Amino acid sequence: MINLIKSSEIPNDTSKGLKYKKISLFIVKKNEEVFLYLNRCPHLGTPLEWNENEFLDSDKTLIRCATHGALFQINNGKCLVGPCQGKHLQSIPFEIKDGEITIQEQELFSITF
Repeated sequence: MINLIKSSEIPNDTSKGLKYKKISLFIVKKNEEVFLYLNRCPHLGTPLEWNENEFLDSDKTLIRCATHGALFQINNGKCLVGPCQGKHLQSIPFEIKDGEITIQEQELFSITF
């Protein structure tokens, strides 16, 4: 298991970019629930954030891609608006153990890029 970050280090209604080796990820915490995704838009494969750790729209209700403004649901990564409408962000399976957000390395490297 790989410890990424403590859940308590992510304030509610915010997002945070993370890297493991060369793989770029991001976490969103909404209503005290945590969501973990690969930092790659399904449209062109570009990173999503506007600035460091800025993955959410101004209302903090959707994930927004900086390249073409696509909007994704936080809870399931589904694109609602934009050039990749109907597609999903790649979610990353994780567990929270003793407050640490952890992932399995083999699951991370099994992702299709």
